[in-house]
Order: sequence, then C-alpha cells, then structure tokens
Amino acid sequence: MTIPSQGSLEAQDIEVATTALQSQPDNKTRRYDRQLRLWAATGQSALESSRVLVISGSATSTSILKNLVLPGIGHFTILDHESVSPADAGNNFFLEGLRSIGKPRADEAVRLLSELNDGVEGKADKRTLESILESEPEWLTSFTLVIAHNIHPLLLGKLSSLLWNDSTYPPLMVVRSAGFLAEFFIQFHEHTIIESHSETAPSLRIDKPFPALREHALSLDFATMDPTEHGHIPYVVILVRVLEDWKKAHDGNPPKTYDEKKEFKKGILALKLKPDEENFDEAEAQAYRCFTETKVPSEISALFEDPVISPESLSQNPSPFFHLLSALKEFTIQSESHTLPLTSTLPDMKSDTKSYIHLQRLYKLRAEEEKQAFKSYVRAPVDDALVDSFVKNAHALQVLRGEQWGAFDADKKALGSPIEVSFGTATALLVTPKGLLIHLSLSALSSLNTREPGVLLTVEALRAEVQAIIGEGVVLPDELEEVIGELVRAPTAELPNTAAFLGGMVAQEAIKMITKQYIPVKGYCVVDLIETWTGVVNA
Repeated sequence: MTIPSQGSLEAQDIEVATTALQSQPDNKTRRYDRQLRLWAATGQSALESSRVLVISGSATSTSILKNLVLPGIGHFTILDHESVSPADAGNNFFLEGLRSIGKPRADEAVRLLSELNDGVEGKADKRTLESILESEPEWLTSFTLVIAHNIHPLLLGKLSSLLWNDSTYPPLMVVRSAGFLAEFFIQFHEHTIIESHSETAPSLRIDKPFPALREHALSLDFATMDPTEHGHIPYVVILVRVLEDWKKAHDGNPPKTYDEKKEFKKGILALKLKPDEENFDEAEAQAYRCFTETKVPSEISALFEDPVISPESLSQNPSPFFHLLSALKEFTIQSESHTLPLTSTLPDMKSDTKSYIHLQRLYKLRAEEEKQAFKSYVRAPVDDALVDSFVKNAHALQVLRGEQWGAFDADKKALGSPIEVSFGTATALLVTPKGLLIHLSLSALSSLNTREPGVLLTVEALRAEVQAIIGEGVVLPDELEEVIGELVRAPTAELPNTAAFLGGMVAQEAIKMITKQYIPVKGYCVVDLIETWTGVVNA
C-alpha cells in the first residue's frame, strides 16, 4: 500500500497524525477548514490580527473586501466621503440598490460586508483622504495593509510617498480599472517569506545519508528477506543501500556518466524478487537523487551574500528572519554535510506501515538533532515555533524587494529604450508589450484626468499622453489603438464582472502579503477581460 504524508501534518509521525485527525475540530476550524489547509493556523492567526484600510467604497473595493472578510481578517476600514450614486447602486453588489442612493457609501458597504462574517470588525470613515494626509497622516500608517482603488493621482502620489517614507509602514496596493481593463501593483520595501509553499521538495539527503539511515540500510539483507517485507522496503532505503554498494566498487564515486547511471538503474531492478515489486520500480524512478550531490540551493546561497546579515546590519535589524538566515549560513558552513538542516518530512512511497514509521522516526530524530545544532547559531531571541517553521522551509526561503509606486513610469529606459545586457536588449516594451500598453494607457488616463478634469477624452489625446510617458522616438505597437479605444469608450465605467475578477485577484495577493505565505505578484499585474488575459509588467 502507499503511505501518505498526511498533508499539513506531514512532519508528524503516523500515530500522532491519526490521533489528531480523530479529535473533534472546534467551530473556528470547521468554519475555516478549507483555507486552513492552505495557510494553516499561523496564516489564519496573521489574518485575524490584521487591520486593512480600503480607500474608496467602489464596486471593486467591496469585491476585494468580500474576499478578505470571508476568510476572517481582523478589521477593515472603508475610507470614503462619497454618497451612493445611481451608478453605484447599479454596479455594487454590497449596496441595497435604490434604497442606498444618497446614503454614505462607506456606511452602506460596511453594514452589508459585516453580515458576511460576524468575527470581523468593520468601520466606515467618511473623512476625505486629503484631510487625513494633511492633519493625521500617522493614522494611515497604523494599518497592516492599505488598498486604494481609482483614487485621484495627486492624492495617490502623496499617499505613496508617505507609506514609502519608512520601511516599517504598511504595504500599499494600488488598483486601477476602466471598463474591461485594469491593473494592480503592490508597493513594499522588503517582504520576507518563510512558507513559500514551493513545489520543490526538501532534500532527503540520499547521497549523504546520516549515520542512522546508512546503518539501517546496510543492516538489511535483501537476499534472505521475506518476500512480503522485501516488496515494501521504502525506496529511500533501497537507494541508500545500492548507492553505498556502488561507491564501494567505484572508489567512493557515485554514477557520473550516462552509461554508469544506466547501469546503476539496472542494478536496482536486478534486486527484485518478483516482477511486481513496485517499491523497486519507484527506487529506479527516483535514482536521479543519487546522481547529483546535495548542496545548499543556489537561491539560498545567494541570500547568504545579502549584506543585511552582516554582523553590523544585524545589530540594527530586529527582524527574526535575518537573524535566522545568518544562523542558517553558519550552520551550513559548520555542518559535516554542508547542507541545509534535515527535515523530517517524507514523501508518499510504496511501503508497509512498520517500515515507513521506522524510516520516519529515523528522519525525525536526526532532524531534531540538527535543529538543536541550528539553534546554537541563533544569536537573538526567536520564538521556537518560528524556528521550527524556518528549519522546515529552509530550502525555499524568499526575500523580495520592491519599489515605490510610479518609479517604473519615471524610468524611460525600463519602459521602452533598449538596455544593454550581455546578450542583447531587454525592456518592458520588448518583453511584455501588451501588458505595458495597458499600464501606460491607464497611466495616461490618470494624467489627463488630473491635468484636464472634465474634458472629453479622445483617442488622439490619450495616444499623445502615452507617447509622452514612454518618450518621444519610441515606436508604439499597433495594439495600442485597441487599448486606448476601450479606455475612451469607458474611461470611468466600473463593470461588475471586472470588479468581481479584480476582487478575487487583489484579495489573493493581499492575503499573501498579510500571512507572509506564498509568493505575491511583483510588478504591475495587468488585466484584459476583453481577451480574458493577464500578465505582469516589470516583474
């Protein structure tokens, strides 16, 4: 039979996992069962302690909030001084149609959104963003995340500058939409991720087995073993044993050439007692694990070169992440295998319960030993649960560094002028032409509305503004006409289907930022719902 790794309980042994599964979940666990499978209790705790500010009570803003209220953010505030218009009543599902017209849009939206989840606190604030920026800017910095939809470009610029002024201030998500076209961007200084949920599994260290694993593999007598037991040896044990035997016969070297690798695989299959022993087929399929030396992944090695983990920087940096990263670097230098700490997580494999549990316990014991060794290099107080998570996910750590809203538009070279690189040129216009045209057209629309409010928008004016942003002399593709045609057709239209689509996408990225799990979009995510297309510019 195939023994599962128990999903989110994969680091526990089977007996503990079974006991946990049999216990009755509480009301919160039942309510949030599906999402807990995605981001676990740590992610849910981060959501429930978050405070989100959404500027504007538009259809898009309420769609975003719907997808944040349902999973249980702690608090949200809608900042909006406008009253509900007939247009709002026609496109916003979180207003009560004609009955809401004339009432404060923030009050109406908060009341109906709060009905979705009684565990979430909602508040309406009917002040203007302009007045807050002038008299109480620190209030804006008290939130976990700020989301702004279609706000005036001048106010957006001031808000962006305020939140960019200090790396401890909250990230800003800027959302712009018109008709079937839209985009969003996340402004942040630095974003560290421990639980990136990488599809790359941590190393089982088959080519560098720890003593207990090596001893166990060598202690088995495959030739005299009971056929049933032989057919359930975990592939990890098979590979360790076969690789050790190979190294003895080849001066301590693993298979290197194509012919040697082919011979190695044949040797695995030759150990079968019966043709239907799937565990040996599994071992043959996983033989590639023996061919490459287990090392620190290149992405993690690159993080070790980050100046932020120098002793001087760490003394000024309270972030536990970088103190743990510094300890990880020291561990890999000092450990005998020069690898990342071992994880107790095992994948599914063909085995019986007894053999699987024994193998899992070997990994758990060794992983615990290495975790304790890792802790000895941590020079700052860090919560044990965070250390456990860091060690478990050390193979897929991420450090993202972002930029301020608007910095991209000010960089003419990044937009359309060739940048010299080693093998040619690379600009947004060359790499993501369609996405860039949508982004530039939305920027041009904002610029025109700021400079000439109330003036009828024309194709000629919008085209000229796009050209001014990207720079004279840059030839724009013909596809620009389709983009600006849509914006001229509906420069202020907020369509319910666009709002709903954006609501899901933006909320998803907001949850990534709040929980610090999974990898958020970096750059401008553009949306074209005419052709049902999305892309990322300046990633």
